Amino acid sequence: MPISTPSSLGVFLRNRRGRLDPSELGFSGRRRTPGLRREEVAQRANISPAWYTWLEQGRGGAPSPEVLNRIASALMLNEAEREHLFVLGLGRPPEVRYKSVAGVSPRLQRLLDSLDASPALIKTATWDIIAWNRAATVVFTDYSVMPAHERNILRFLFCNPAIRAKQHDWETIARFVVGAFRADAARAGAVSEINELVDELCRVSPEFEALWGENEVNGHGAGTKSLRHPELGAIELEYSSFSVDGRPDLGLIVYTAIDAATADRIRALAARG
Repeated sequence: MPISTPSSLGVFLRNRRGRLDPSELGFSGRRRTPGLRREEVAQRANISPAWYTWLEQGRGGAPSPEVLNRIASALMLNEAEREHLFVLGLGRPPEVRYKSVAGVSPRLQRLLDSLDASPALIKTATWDIIAWNRAATVVFTDYSVMPAHERNILRFLFCNPAIRAKQHDWETIARFVVGAFRADAARAGAVSEINELVDELCRVSPEFEALWGENEVNGHGAGTKSLRHPELGAIELEYSSFSVDGRPDLGLIVYTAIDAATADRIRALAARG
């Protein structure tokens, strides 16, 4: 990605400081223009007024990530604005900052619920399942009856005999999942957050410990999944993974039946209530 022209950064900075109310931030005095003065932004960011002025004027070279983070805080930027600031200043988004999350928005849940024949899940970067639809409940398992800390894909795969028995080729799936889990955690900046889970799984599952030690990394974009379901029988699903806009720590997985007959059977099973 090419670095944007310095004037783009300067225009953005001037625009954002012009939107702030000085009185709300403890500054007073008569002003010819709305917003904060350059020296006031510099004071809030704990940087040199001259250096901040140079940034707005397109001088002084590329700022460091630390300086951009200070300026983002000083200008009270939201996450989308902070990302845009980094793209303008450095030609790339900022490093990912992992955020744990307990649930999803009502809008996202309604999206899941609208997929009546397609099991769909929202997972975190640590592969905890935090939202699902009715189709996922009948095809995979009823997540609602489990404690939140047990709703983890790796715990299901390595510690739950019933889930393991549904898998058509458990060994291949387990190897793939461990590699994709490692990649997801690193991408979302959650490497330190998975340590406790990894230690736990290594203690209770020699198979996980062996696979984790191989250090494989896999993508998790799309593929097929074969299951042996107690009511639906042998079924094959295609899956696709999507990122949730503005939330690199969340991933949406949608499973779709490869034929209309299987989709109808899933829909009928889900409709039983």
